[in-house]
Amino acid sequence: MKKYLEVLEQCALFDRIEEEKLLRMLECLGASVSEYDRKYTIFAEGQSARHIGIMLSGSAQIVQTDYYGNRSIIAGAAASETIGEAFACAEVSSLPVSIIASEPCEVMLIDCSHILHTCSNSCGFHQQLIYNLMKLLATKNLMFHQKIEITSRRSTREKLLAYLNSCSKRAGSNSFDVPFDRQELADYLEVDRSGLSAEISKLRREGIIDSHRKHFELL
Repeated sequence: MKKYLEVLEQCALFDRIEEEKLLRMLECLGASVSEYDRKYTIFAEGQSARHIGIMLSGSAQIVQTDYYGNRSIIAGAAASETIGEAFACAEVSSLPVSIIASEPCEVMLIDCSHILHTCSNSCGFHQQLIYNLMKLLATKNLMFHQKIEITSRRSTREKLLAYLNSCSKRAGSNSFDVPFDRQELADYLEVDRSGLSAEISKLRREGIIDSHRKHFELL
């Protein structure tokens, strides 16, 4: 586990937990590490929600597919970020989404019950860990609310500009990268890919944005 310390120290779930306590904590929690290839399903829709995942490397996407096969990307997760925590804490019997590796990745898995219920050793880190988990859930809730605000816009143009503005604010710059290719961005915004590409081209001609693949600039 030592080789993962650098990325784990950046994870919000382990905020304010000292390095020397972190390794003991992971052992107490029964943490394990699994590797996944690109497009491999880490958590599958329909399975029970037990584990919280911590991305150690690579990235993943939270995906929801409707009855007709239409895909919507709910969110992405990169190294040091968590996946599945809301569903595991809610103890849902059937996951409403799938979490799929968007590139080869390593994921640390922790049974959520080991976090929510203190062990017989009465480890001192548990109180801080539960506090971090509650804060993490609140932050994710705000992020999902922001996505609803973006996708509730009426037109593809309004959705795209709202999303790019939110990315610009997070980056603190008018020049930034997005974590999605064109198809993935269309799935995130819940719009048609051809319509999205046409709107990007139109905004470039109007001098409102500049873009190249995943890089955008608000002019």
